[in-house]
Amino acid sequence: MQIASGIAIYFIIWWIMFFLVLITGNRDPDPEAERVMGADQGAPSRPRIWRKVAMTTVLAAVAFAALLAVLNSGLTLYDIPLPAAPGT
Repeated sequence: MQIASGIAIYFIIWWIMFFLVLITGNRDPDPEAERVMGADQGAPSRPRIWRKVAMTTVLAAVAFAALLAVLNSGLTLYDIPLPAAPGT
């Protein structure tokens, strides 16, 4: 795999992981607390976006390493045992 395509694939994996991690750990704002005018009622009180970016980077690196391991292992789709079609 060339460097440019590796960076592009990592970028795609990172964004998919980011959208998965983005919804984790959110808490609704406290109804007793003072609300900020113009803020959405469903917006999390503390989104902790930098923590989610760091978690996304680690998860994307693990997923990318697993993808590279599979690509460099020499396995092909013909190595996977699949059920035969009926009548063959």
